[in-house]
Amino acid sequence: MTEHEYDQLLGIETIGMKECPLQLVHYNRYEATPYVALDELTRSYELKRIDHVVDFGCGKGRLPFYVHYHFQLSVTGIEVNKQLYQEAVENKERYMKTRDSKEDTIRFVCGPAEKYKVEPTDNRFYFFNPFSIQIFMKVVTNILLSVEQHKRFVDVILYYPTIEYIHFLERNTPFELLKEVRVPHLFEKDENERFLIFRIQ
Repeated sequence: MTEHEYDQLLGIETIGMKECPLQLVHYNRYEATPYVALDELTRSYELKRIDHVVDFGCGKGRLPFYVHYHFQLSVTGIEVNKQLYQEAVENKERYMKTRDSKEDTIRFVCGPAEKYKVEPTDNRFYFFNPFSIQIFMKVVTNILLSVEQHKRFVDVILYYPTIEYIHFLERNTPFELLKEVRVPHLFEKDENERFLIFRIQ
């Protein structure tokens, strides 16, 4: 299925890139995770209906809609860019019209990732290089504080992982590498086309 066909299936519009305003120097441009990569991830990594996924830097919401559609789980998208947040909300309105269920388990939060209050039910955290290592460190610290208060298994999922993110998790946190998932035909051209999944137990 092409990117356009997948968007049509979900009733959303997530294709394209968008640069962040200059004042948001710690935040990277919007670019959705390719659907072919998400398909590969979910073939190799189990998500359950009881999981709650948080997508930091969710943009227009592709990952939240994708995992909700396939696994009927709860998902939260965090987005600092007000325009992208508004587009995610509009996508949600269209997406919910395509669902038979009236159950609303998708939500979007507009604000800085480091200000997000990690909920005790949040246990899967997704990052596609949304921001600088400084913000990533603050977000991971918030996750660890939540785990201290509410003991549970949590995973950090990195797509197209940066060396800075990897080194921080490996050297400064109790997270351990659980799995690497490569996106085969993309990986042949670029070895960063992969997911790294870190877990704390």
